[in-house]
Amino acid sequence: MHDVARAAGVSQAAVSYAYNQPHKLSAARRAHIFQVAAELGYAGPNPAGRNLRTGQVGALGLMITDSLRYAFDDPATSQLLKGISEVGELAEVALTLLPCPLESTRVAEGSGVLVRGAVDGFLAYAMPDGHPGMQTAMSRRLPIVVIDGPNPGGLPRVGIRDRQAAKEIAEHVLSLGHRRIGFLVDRLVPDGKGGPVDAARIRAARDHVMKERLAGYASACRKHTVPWSSAVVVEAGGFDYELSRTAVETLLDAGPVTAVIAASDLLALAAIDVAQERGLRVPQDLSVVGFDDIPAARAAGLTTVRQPLVEKGREAAQLLLDIIGGGAGREITLPTELVVRESSGPVPADR
Repeated sequence: MHDVARAAGVSQAAVSYAYNQPHKLSAARRAHIFQVAAELGYAGPNPAGRNLRTGQVGALGLMITDSLRYAFDDPATSQLLKGISEVGELAEVALTLLPCPLESTRVAEGSGVLVRGAVDGFLAYAMPDGHPGMQTAMSRRLPIVVIDGPNPGGLPRVGIRDRQAAKEIAEHVLSLGHRRIGFLVDRLVPDGKGGPVDAARIRAARDHVMKERLAGYASACRKHTVPWSSAVVVEAGGFDYELSRTAVETLLDAGPVTAVIAASDLLALAAIDVAQERGLRVPQDLSVVGFDDIPAARAAGLTTVRQPLVEKGREAAQLLLDIIGGGAGREITLPTELVVRESSGPVPADR
């Protein structure tokens, strides 16, 4: 660095700024420093040395309960990742994905990726209630920002009002005259089981988001004097399309319904596909609504709840970076919006 500074006719601090705090220099001065550095074969400050000086490694850890494949295949999660990565690129911070499956003995024993991972802080995404990974992450005494999950210890958190948003879309369906309604959820308990859900299963739910959305649906039903105890609820057992299709088949086989309320757009889109394969017209014979407003929802004409998934990832990553930099943690609640499209309509006259 000293040789670059001397050859460029600037201070060592200016060279450091060029690589670490570029906003402190003009574009022309940075370009000059980089050109001189390239001529001298200087590739920039040594990362290991910088880490020793700052005590930081320049990486954020994203904790997910499922596999790495899920992080990229699930449409809502991929939107969240997009937002996180935008901030990471701007701040020159790496993102490390940390899968924390419940069946992993290393996670349960407080070892594995959460202990080995070289990160400056954690983003805990939709972790189930009581997940041992949360205790392991908290034991490292690094900053943690919770996204869409239970919040042990009052940690900084970014999310939406899932219960209120779910109640709003259920009330939309009920206001159209529907009373025979089927409900689809992705996963209540991360044990791989799917199928019809009873009251005990709902009480045992560990997925915070699904539990809140079901509570919102139940609240809307009570408001419209529709007995929640008679509601047909089916759990997919996971977040992929094939499991979603199986859940839809189970729901439609359970008895005649005029509307399907799905706790995610992935489930709702599967419901539209299965309904059309059975010769049911959407919405003339069967109304279908979802939640999230992923990109495919608009093309399908799906009525859904829009939540700002990309912004959620961006806000969470920025909040964690701020905390790592010495800022204060806080809770951020983002707005949602009911988006009414073609997939929902009045209850059929003969039903």
